[in-house]
Amino acid sequence: MSEPAGAVQLRLVVHAEDLDAAVAFFRDALGLPAELDLTSPTDGPGEDARVVVLGAGRATLELVNTPQRALIDSLEVGRDASREIRVALEVDDAADASARAVAAGAVEVAPPTPTPWGSLNARLEGPAGLQLTLFQQVEPE
Repeated sequence: MSEPAGAVQLRLVVHAEDLDAAVAFFRDALGLPAELDLTSPTDGPGEDARVVVLGAGRATLELVNTPQRALIDSLEVGRDASREIRVALEVDDAADASARAVAAGAVEVAPPTPTPWGSLNARLEGPAGLQLTLFQQVEPE
């Protein structure tokens, strides 16, 4: 029997009350290019339904147990700060990307901090209730 085919894309779907602000943040401040912007009329009064898909390069699903989550929090932030879902984006320059994100409205939880995994990680609170890690891999993983 052959192996089942694997997924070809990981898509994180996030509800944003202020879609335009969320799109501007991720597209303009963090440089995620728009791959799809689709508006569909709705039957009732009010605004039309809209979805925007932003490209983020390679996607992975990182699953961590409770001790690993606590370890990551202690290294990146110095305290328990994670939610059940945190979005990590690899960037070329964590300090620059973090500064751009804060200028665009993100709240800094922790500045870029070296990790034992050879990366420089910044923790932010972004729009749409997303907690973000912006990481720069400075040494091979």
